[in-house]
Amino acid sequence: MPVPSAATFARLADLIAIPDAADRPTRSVVEAFTGKELATVPIGTAQDAVDAIARARVAQKDWAQRPVTERAAIFHRYRELVLEHRDALMDMAQAETGKSRTAAQEEILDISMTARHYARVAPKLLRPRRVSGMLPVLTKTVVRYQPKGVVGVISPWNYPMTLAVSDAVAALLAGNAVVLKPDSQTPYCALACVDLLYKAGLPRDLFAVVPGPGSVVGTALVENTEYVMFTGSSQTGQLLAEQAGRRLIGFSAELGGKNPMIVTAGANLREVTDAAVRACYSNSGQLCISIERIYVEESIAPEFTRMFGERVRNMSLGAGYDFGIEMGSLVSEAQVKAVSSHVDDAVVKGATVVAGGKARPDLGPLFYEPTVLTGVPEDAECYREETFGPLVSVYPVANVDEAIERANDTEYGLNASVWAGTKAEGEAIAARIHAGTVNVDEGYAPAWGSTGAPMGGMGVSGVGRRHGADGLLKYTEPQTIATTRLLNLGGPRGLPPKVWAKIMPPFVKALQYVPGR
Repeated sequence: MPVPSAATFARLADLIAIPDAADRPTRSVVEAFTGKELATVPIGTAQDAVDAIARARVAQKDWAQRPVTERAAIFHRYRELVLEHRDALMDMAQAETGKSRTAAQEEILDISMTARHYARVAPKLLRPRRVSGMLPVLTKTVVRYQPKGVVGVISPWNYPMTLAVSDAVAALLAGNAVVLKPDSQTPYCALACVDLLYKAGLPRDLFAVVPGPGSVVGTALVENTEYVMFTGSSQTGQLLAEQAGRRLIGFSAELGGKNPMIVTAGANLREVTDAAVRACYSNSGQLCISIERIYVEESIAPEFTRMFGERVRNMSLGAGYDFGIEMGSLVSEAQVKAVSSHVDDAVVKGATVVAGGKARPDLGPLFYEPTVLTGVPEDAECYREETFGPLVSVYPVANVDEAIERANDTEYGLNASVWAGTKAEGEAIAARIHAGTVNVDEGYAPAWGSTGAPMGGMGVSGVGRRHGADGLLKYTEPQTIATTRLLNLGGPRGLPPKVWAKIMPPFVKALQYVPGR
């Protein structure tokens, strides 16, 4: 059976960093497709988090002394284990979230790609580097990178594997320990991935998993770690940023998005239509970087809307642990209600349903049809608010300038997609969009999957970046070591201070002519 066995859940539960877990209150974890209980998970407390942090801090001191290449070797092994166990991992991801098999595979591939990237580049990024000193020859200046210490990771339910582990990979390679609070709906996804990290050779106390309420365990992480990485809503991100700011610790977050797509008159509508399905409905639209707004030039808007609506109406929707279904269920009743509320509100205010528009309890308790709306008025909730579900609105625009203006008319700035007649035109439009990532001729995957490039949001869509050099170095404290040689700044012994003071200004001025300064 694709659904993980009771023995699997019991084995993974033993990895939770909560002592005497069997005697604790528990929370039920259900299969999203059916609503049936899969297992229970103990509810952690603030003290559990504090204790895990204390153990992690001890383990981190030894870990930081290991050569970076030795740390990287563990993650090369981890990448291989993730691919080797991909079927079991996808089963777990589908069971806890209800996502399609394709969306589950995205998580596996992302973890593997991220682990490989950072294992490969970490030794170079963390290598001490020589920089220009204050005075040529007289000063040698080296920048070193010290780990922060213990990093708290608070991960969401929508991509409960990759967002629990991928950020931790960079933090661990930088020499830190990690304490993770997974979302309460999807704790076993995180545990399944961490289990493979232990098997790859990572010390167990170095990466602890403490499930529990965000207001309890999450707060304890912010109050006791040296850095916090959060993925979730903008509202929660703002609260955590305040808490981190009071302690003056580092904070990074990928938050919400109301992501636009622009389609110009020269675009290939057949390609756009197929890609828009991926961009809008992957993971049932429960994706921070998915598209929720599509701006189409008026001359092609009717044809695009017809083609897109037909394609969406023909999408396969259902429960299944295989690759034959395009869209699975939502993750919870709260998500179903949120999507239903946005659709119903828009329709009451004058919007037209082109495709979808209703829940599908005949398929399972958490299914909602992929939905396309037109004529959404500005006072509709879904016009500006993030739906975070399978709801997309199409808006005709007079020209490209209007499309860009409306795409940027938002407090969010996470991701965008551009489709034009030529690559050059698409790239020119992309450069004018206020978003951390922009994909030309795709929806979100190329920018997200470019692990060597920074990924994150502008506006209320986030703080800091994951991926790229920034995604690893943010977990370090740069340290400058400057060594004075031959003579110090007091001048040569025996030289009168007044003479030395007169020599220094022209000497410093002459430095502008030294190559590389």
